[in-house]
Amino acid sequence: MSDSPQIIRTEYSDVMKKSYIDYAMSVIVARALPDVRDGLKPVQRRTLYDMHELGIRYEKPYRKCARIVGDTMGKYHPHGDSSIYDALVVMAQDFKKGSILVDGHGNFGSIEGDGAAAMRYTEARLSKLAQEVFLSDLDKNVVDFGPNFDETEKEPLVLPVKIPNLLVNGAEGIAVGMATSIPTHNLGEVVDAVKAYMKNNEITTKGLMKYLKGPDFPTGGIVVNQDDLLDIYTSGQGKIKVRGKVEIEEAKGGKKLLVISEIPYTMIGSGISKFLNDVGNLVETKKTSDIVDISNQSSKDGIRIVLELKRGADVENLKNMLYKKTRLEDTFGVNMLAVANGKPETMGLKTIIEHHVDFQFDLATRKYNTLLQKENDKKEIQEGLIKACDVIDLIIEILRGSKNVSDAKACLTKGVTENIKFKSNISKKMAAMLRFTERQATAILEMRLYRLIGLEIEALQKEHAETLKNIAHYEDILNHYDSMADVIMEELDGCKKEFGRKRRTQIENAEEAVFEEKKIEEQEVVFMMDRFGYSKTIDVAAYERNKEAADSENKFIVHCMNTGKICFFTDKGQMHQVKVLDLPYGKFRDKGTPIDNVSNFTSNDEQIIFVCDSEQMRFAKLLFVTKMGMIKKVEGTEFQVVKKTIAATKLQDGDAVIMIHVITDNQNVVLQTKGGFFLRFLAEEVSEKKKGAVGVRGMKLSKDDEVEHAYLFEEGIESKVMFGDKEVTLNRLKLGKRDGKGVKSRG
Repeated sequence: MSDSPQIIRTEYSDVMKKSYIDYAMSVIVARALPDVRDGLKPVQRRTLYDMHELGIRYEKPYRKCARIVGDTMGKYHPHGDSSIYDALVVMAQDFKKGSILVDGHGNFGSIEGDGAAAMRYTEARLSKLAQEVFLSDLDKNVVDFGPNFDETEKEPLVLPVKIPNLLVNGAEGIAVGMATSIPTHNLGEVVDAVKAYMKNNEITTKGLMKYLKGPDFPTGGIVVNQDDLLDIYTSGQGKIKVRGKVEIEEAKGGKKLLVISEIPYTMIGSGISKFLNDVGNLVETKKTSDIVDISNQSSKDGIRIVLELKRGADVENLKNMLYKKTRLEDTFGVNMLAVANGKPETMGLKTIIEHHVDFQFDLATRKYNTLLQKENDKKEIQEGLIKACDVIDLIIEILRGSKNVSDAKACLTKGVTENIKFKSNISKKMAAMLRFTERQATAILEMRLYRLIGLEIEALQKEHAETLKNIAHYEDILNHYDSMADVIMEELDGCKKEFGRKRRTQIENAEEAVFEEKKIEEQEVVFMMDRFGYSKTIDVAAYERNKEAADSENKFIVHCMNTGKICFFTDKGQMHQVKVLDLPYGKFRDKGTPIDNVSNFTSNDEQIIFVCDSEQMRFAKLLFVTKMGMIKKVEGTEFQVVKKTIAATKLQDGDAVIMIHVITDNQNVVLQTKGGFFLRFLAEEVSEKKKGAVGVRGMKLSKDDEVEHAYLFEEGIESKVMFGDKEVTLNRLKLGKRDGKGVKSRG
């Protein structure tokens, strides 16, 4: 009965909560966040360990990445192959990592965002750093191993890394409800900071920063907020401002070149092409006229983006503009979050170094205990062999008189002589006194005769003396903190000497980038939009010269100032705004740009029915007429807003705006329906409402009828319109009242 299924009654929300928390912790601890001890995420750790197990060392030939990925996935990491390959690629990219852990061969992507080739084409092997600093002591029982996902293999729970990799190579990862972002640092500076802490564990973060100046990005650049770094490294959170490195070169003809040789770390990938586009936009929108040409001359030798400037250009102002308007100055958000003691924790610089040093002492304790055990085992065997050489004639007599190995072994270890033939009683008495250990007896029985040569015996005694010296050394390390600290610091110095490099990122306090925007000369222009929505502005004189063609070819024409805004009202009751400066300014025959590209207007969903200059509305009132006959007047000042898009009026379901126009109180309004009804009334009868109102009824409509057109005219001015094939004179229509039915046209 105990094996029968049981129904457990529980609250559904509790099950969901527990399941989600379990999932979240799994993502946090087992996928997305690095361990503070080795600075690696599980996928990175497993990939490096698998390469170590496959023997793909730095002095061995490269192996296909597909082989590494497949082996890692099959043995240790039961997730998608792309996640493993992506991790492998990043560990091989010197523009992303402070010190690469994988030596890649083939196309492993570029700093400009090109992806790596497929894993079947690329090859890899461990870098010397990974082999000697991350994996070298795995055979000395320094870390715990656990079962893999199907319990057929063992994998290390952490790698015995000798440097604070979390700081050297940084980390980026998004977990559930949290994310980590740790910048890269200079290996030599990190080593010096660790040594300073080991010599004085009371040292402050400020004291540590005398050695570790700040982040050292592989792309170089300049950190410009040095004063903020102490707070960032104390709390583990903050924002680092990074600028690209800009140099000025002289070109032919007295022109100057602005050369960007280093970029902010955050610009890696698509950021470079976006920067080029942003600079292009600054030129197109006339924010600057100092840039003549831009070219990306970057190669595998490094970044080189060249801006050619016109003569007399204000270089400093232009540099500041690039810092302000592009990603040449960017922010790196720091959140030093890692897994410590099995749980996520945000740590400052000192805390990370504390965890690292504690880890190094654990590693050293286990390493030297293992080495001490090996030396003690060697000592035992060496002492047995030396003792055996002194009584070698007796041992030979025992071996010749024994019937089997077990009898000989019993005699050597316990002095049992019953089953052995001796030449004399003296030999038997001496044999009964033998008390070799089990391990010594085995070594004696396996000893080869050449070991009895005088020189070999002398070498054995020297080896024994060396073993005793090693034992004393290892015991000293294990029993004295200072001795162990000296060994750890010696290893750190070796890492610094072998793998250290010069700092790439400059750190300073720079002034806030301030630039003066070139004041645009205010002038009157003419805005034109054709029936396809292509828009542009031209000079007033150019319009006057081509007035007839312009009026016939364009749907909307508005005189405005180049510093103002153009407002577009649509049948959906929306108003979109666009700065006149955002529109192309050029010649009469230039095509212009689609209005969709510079505003929120979408030509698929709405239709423009009225266009005006935003400044003109300051002194005007707008008339709104909908197809359901709703009508209202709105003060133009209500449409002078900052937002690019607002609701210009409220519409009932199924309604649409058919007409918007500037209106004055001395005008007449005529509404015309599809069914041929015309209603004329005075403009002063139209109620003034807010833009958020529906309005009032302007005309009573028959069933299935709707307002098709609305007209405005002034008394004394004859105004004619066509209805069907008949001409209607609006002035002769009978004057009625708003909300009337109107008169039927006989056309």
